[in-house]
Amino acid sequence: MASRLFTQCLMLIMPLCTIALVIGLFASGNAYANKQYVASLGESNWAVTIDTPIECRLEHSIPGYGLASFTARASKDMNLDFLLEMQRAMGETTQVSLLSMPADWMPGEPARYMDQLQFFQQFDGYVGGQTAWSMLSELESGRFPTFSFQDWQRQQRQVDVALSAVAFGSPYNEFSRCLNRLLPYAFEDISFTVLRYQENSDELTKASRQRLTQIAEFVRYSDDIDLVLVATYSDARGTREANQQMSERRAKKLRDYFTSLGLPEDRITVEAYGERRPIADNEDPIGRSKNRRVVISLGRTLL
Repeated sequence: MASRLFTQCLMLIMPLCTIALVIGLFASGNAYANKQYVASLGESNWAVTIDTPIECRLEHSIPGYGLASFTARASKDMNLDFLLEMQRAMGETTQVSLLSMPADWMPGEPARYMDQLQFFQQFDGYVGGQTAWSMLSELESGRFPTFSFQDWQRQQRQVDVALSAVAFGSPYNEFSRCLNRLLPYAFEDISFTVLRYQENSDELTKASRQRLTQIAEFVRYSDDIDLVLVATYSDARGTREANQQMSERRAKKLRDYFTSLGLPEDRITVEAYGERRPIADNEDPIGRSKNRRVVISLGRTLL
């Protein structure tokens, strides 16, 4: 049966062929032609392993094959990445069909084509964007998103790797709550920031205080930020010495602030420049406002 379906597939559109072939292989029960990896009813387990305002992760173990995970990160746009970490990475780049298979308790339900993908040699399998969201939707409805591809070690064998929908509901609800709490900005949005000060004061303007709060939220939950550079400046109104002292007070206040967030002092570098390095005309009120500034730069460990 599998052989006959395969011959027919050569004359049909690939997505439809793949569905027909996989269904035929499931029905034939030919263990040599088809190898399946899926958690059994008692093995199926989903867990939220990261739950913070900057990252959410939902994981599922596939016995004998590897680990599946959905990850979303703080961003202006809602994002979702799926990663299939394999115990043994692909030995060659492979075309992969993503199907939504019905559970055993759904008699008569058809398989559904989802997408055609490519898994690269020596890399874990990746799915992003709308297709990753669709996988969550299929799991929520009780179906099994399944990756189907030719075994690179045994060319005559088809491999199916499925995500089980068993015990998915409660962890998925927890994951959804985490998604709703993600910050609406990413590291790139706050890694270089210019804040403004009130005149003759070490207090930031209202808008700058709000921006500093955003930076603080991100830093508080990030364990990979390893450097904070703070450079404070003043306008040229008053004496040079007084302006330098004001700049130093501003720098110290910010150092203390970042230390209170849990950052070690050796990761915080501050520099007070006083009225040096103006970026606008000090004879103009607007220009002086621009010169009363602090520049905050964040560095992070590259994984």
